[in-house]
Amino acid sequence: MKSSLVAYLLWFFFGLLGIHRFYLGKTTSGIVYLLTGGVFGIGWIIDLFLIGGMVDEANFKAGNIAAMENMMHR
Repeated sequence: MKSSLVAYLLWFFFGLLGIHRFYLGKTTSGIVYLLTGGVFGIGWIIDLFLIGGMVDEANFKAGNIAAMENMMHR
């Protein structure tokens, strides 16, 4: 499970480098942020409002993967 608190802390301190996006499994956009300084800072501000949904999405995907693995081991 990904933590909203951790995601927001990573966003606040390292957001221009995209570290919060790597944490949430969004590698491609994390690389874009890393190379562009959070898309020149604008994406960093927008992510303030998007992080909650990104955390929910990451946790939903992790839950689905765990459920599938559990079904395969039966």
